[in-house]
Amino acid sequence: MSTASLDRTELTSALSDQWDALAELTSGLDEDRWRLPSPLPGWTVFDVLAHVVAIESMLLGEPLPHVDSDVRAFDHVRNDTGALNEVWLESLRPLRGDDLLRRFTEVTDRRRAALAAVDEAAWAADIQSPIGVVPYGRFMRVRLFDCWMHQLDITDALGGEAKSLGMDEGGRRAEIALDEIEPFLGRVVVKRGGAPDGSRITIETTGPVARTVHIRVDGRAEVVAALDGPADSVIRLGSSLFARLCGGRIAAADHRDEIEVEGDRELGERIAANLAFTL
Repeated sequence: MSTASLDRTELTSALSDQWDALAELTSGLDEDRWRLPSPLPGWTVFDVLAHVVAIESMLLGEPLPHVDSDVRAFDHVRNDTGALNEVWLESLRPLRGDDLLRRFTEVTDRRRAALAAVDEAAWAADIQSPIGVVPYGRFMRVRLFDCWMHQLDITDALGGEAKSLGMDEGGRRAEIALDEIEPFLGRVVVKRGGAPDGSRITIETTGPVARTVHIRVDGRAEVVAALDGPADSVIRLGSSLFARLCGGRIAAADHRDEIEVEGDRELGERIAANLAFTL
């Protein structure tokens, strides 16, 4: 999906639904479960939701809070962005989980109102984002992707409890989130996966979001609608596993029986093991 094809109404509705899903997932947790470790280094379930609160608060224009902790000394803080995130989390960590959830609900309600008030010129205007300067609408797709990935983080931290809620990892929110992954796949398969010049790669996700992505490497890698010949390697896996691999949450080596490779097995397995482009 190109940036130009982003439908504002659909995207803002999906983002609102995603916030509702996060609220449902964390509603009723006792304090011990709020503090369970998540797949993200150094972060608990509480921290994951607090991070969403922080980003949406910043988008509302709230200033960076002051904390006494030296967040750069934390083992999981690796760069300026990580330090910025951690300042917000340190300011929120004294809250109880149910207080954080109330804060999340209040902030996301304000964000819904703010999104409704954005005019078409502002929606199309360039803004700084985690992926560089992009139109505001594209940034909101990044926000959906981020919030959807954090749903997966909380789901994995809670384990069976989250599964009992029947939280869907498919549907339109997942489709839009996976749209945000596709533009980075060319770079990932070459720079991290070592796909050689002239190679052709196909990645098939089998569900809950089924799609096929073709990547052609000719001097540089690009995602294409169709290949001009047979794929050198076809990698087939579930979309939820694919997203977690791209997010650096898990290792392909721990899920070999869930990943099928046809053609050049060595190339396909190397790419599958190096899909991570974010954490």
